[in-house]
Amino acid sequence: MRRSLWAIPAAWLAVLAASPAVAQDEALLGRWRTPAQNGVVVIERCGTGLCARVADAAALRADPDQRDVRNRDPALRSRPIKGLTVVRAASGGPRVWTAGPLYDPDSGQGAATGTLTLIEPNRLAVRGCIARMLCRTQTWTRAR
Repeated sequence: MRRSLWAIPAAWLAVLAASPAVAQDEALLGRWRTPAQNGVVVIERCGTGLCARVADAAALRADPDQRDVRNRDPALRSRPIKGLTVVRAASGGPRVWTAGPLYDPDSGQGAATGTLTLIEPNRLAVRGCIARMLCRTQTWTRAR
């Protein structure tokens, strides 16, 4: 009986402790336009962090069955682009999230680490780095 009385406050404390992170993540959730091929990615919760998946692009509208043909790993070239995870394990906030790995299906290149920086509510700087000084940044805008 004592154990069950402590379980309820402990559960509420866990919910309250997680609330700020959940609120911070809300700023990133949703659909974002990428500069390449008029693409759209969806940022959503994945496990304990956030991830981004390809939802749309000009090439996908022309051929919805596009494959990851530029991937450097031949074993991954047959996977579909639509739904492909391009950002994994993003956590942090309220303005900067760390993430990794990141993947660019247009170039077939990946980055072990990166950051997502909320420049303003509708602009997001997505930076992927293959080494400390070898980074590339794209700016995504919120899709309406």
